[in-house]
Amino acid sequence: MISAAPAIELIDVSFTYPDGRAALRGINLTVASGETLVIVGPNGAGKSTLLMALNGLNRAKGTLRIAGTTVADHNLPEIRRAVGVVFQDPDDQLFMPTVFDDVAFGPLNMGLDEHEIKHAVEDALGLVGLSGFEERLSHHLSFGEKKLVSMASVLAMYPKVLVMDEPTANLDPRAKRNLMSILKELPQTKVISTHDMNAAYALADRVAVIYQAELVAVGPADEILTDEPRLLEYGLELPTNFSATDKRSI
Repeated sequence: MISAAPAIELIDVSFTYPDGRAALRGINLTVASGETLVIVGPNGAGKSTLLMALNGLNRAKGTLRIAGTTVADHNLPEIRRAVGVVFQDPDDQLFMPTVFDDVAFGPLNMGLDEHEIKHAVEDALGLVGLSGFEERLSHHLSFGEKKLVSMASVLAMYPKVLVMDEPTANLDPRAKRNLMSILKELPQTKVISTHDMNAAYALADRVAVIYQAELVAVGPADEILTDEPRLLEYGLELPTNFSATDKRSI
């Protein structure tokens, strides 16, 4: 039996900023299809740099493959269709007058016809619980609603991999629970960077710890996020929402 290629493979991936500062050093990591990998680490560790490398927004050195396809200059449009990135601040992603226009922007640029675009928008908004929001003005939405629309704008392109930078940041508790419930139901391979250790614990199949540009630990969430000495060593804290009876509660 031939096994499917991993959703993501990183082999000796490094990235250095123009000022000479290393953001990533020799990252080796594999993410299985359908897996949720959560990346944690202190500010400046390299988490966001790694996320942006996954679809070529940062052109890192080393080998990076998406579903068996090596990321390279000649195939960046293909890679960016396969890997959808949702930024931390939805105002960096939403720029059209209405929700429909924002969510339709990607499918339109993919060359879909009018019927396909409408279907993609309806499908994506349904996935994030915003059916009927098509004619709403994006800049009049709450912050939590904007987060969901920015997710929908990526889901409308049917990516294989969903990449999210700090998805729960600045959300109130209800909006956070709602977003996390949606994320748990999505079938895509997910790579999520967060400082929210409770969200990490609730969402992750595996956790990767990045510290000073290096991958210093990777393993099951129940193993990594309950190891207090190791977390403290890397400037992190235990999640507060796990218990002996329900370790993955939201």
